[in-house]
Amino acid sequence: MKIHYFSGEVWEEEYVKARLSNEEISFHEGPLAAFPDLADPEAEVLCMFIESKIGEDGMKRFPALKLIATRSTGYDHIDIAAAKARGIAVANVPFYGGNTVAEFTFALLLALSRRVIDADERVRDTGTFSHDNLRGFDLAGKAIGIVGCGHIGVHVIRIANGFGMKVLAFDVTRNDELSRTLNFTYVSLPELLAASDIVSLHVPYNAHTHHLINRENVGYIKRGAYLVNTARGGIVETAALVHALEEGILAGAGLDVLEEEGDTKDEMKFLSQTNPREATMRVLLENHALMRMPNVLITPHNAFNSEEAFQRILETTMKNIETFIAGKPVNLIP
Repeated sequence: MKIHYFSGEVWEEEYVKARLSNEEISFHEGPLAAFPDLADPEAEVLCMFIESKIGEDGMKRFPALKLIATRSTGYDHIDIAAAKARGIAVANVPFYGGNTVAEFTFALLLALSRRVIDADERVRDTGTFSHDNLRGFDLAGKAIGIVGCGHIGVHVIRIANGFGMKVLAFDVTRNDELSRTLNFTYVSLPELLAASDIVSLHVPYNAHTHHLINRENVGYIKRGAYLVNTARGGIVETAALVHALEEGILAGAGLDVLEEEGDTKDEMKFLSQTNPREATMRVLLENHALMRMPNVLITPHNAFNSEEAFQRILETTMKNIETFIAGKPVNLIP
């Protein structure tokens, strides 16, 4: 099969070509959007990462397309309805790093709770070893609310137990045996927001979770709580987040994802559009407000990025393509 591979690191080419030695593969050091003139009537597989958004127009550029293999768990960057309409299968990496993202969640939380970034910058910028105004807070005894108890959320619960935290959880599906085994309590989302000192988000992004945290419910949040989001930016309404921080409802936030982060990353390209979307422009401005807030930590969607997780992602992606070619596909999005 003819394959186009987007956003790969240089070293991946050798690995992928060795695994798919019988296939014709073209590597592109960047997302699909970086190649607006690329079209291939013979390409049957596109392999991409989350920054490669593809809808019906993009699919039309590859009329023989049979499979989109995304190197991610989330697939909101792919128009699934358009793919189904064109008979294109979509495969993802359902499990690659529950512990990886959970560990990063606590990296953000500890950086917030113990003022790690502020302390490091003070020493680097001033050479001062004073700890004035760097007092943090313990995690032990605090209530953490886990929104979404999938593979990542469960790992977060295990780590929270290790810190001696009280764990509350909200999920559309309850597993009472799991809650007994891991010593956490299911509550409604409003109850979780009201009782948690830390709220950590671990749900997939879809129509049901879009703006799950919003202007209507942000007022339920326990005053002085912290929000950590290592899931997807669109789960949180950015205007509501800015409001909660400005009003002191939230004492701080650790964000590995932002709403409209793709356009934030490439603002000049977005602004050069003939009619840039007003709603997106508003979110971009709100993102800049978040970047200026000293009590907000923002990282570049990096929670997945460990050596071990990356190897698991590649291994699963190769398996997805190999099994599809063999006529026995796995990990297809229904």
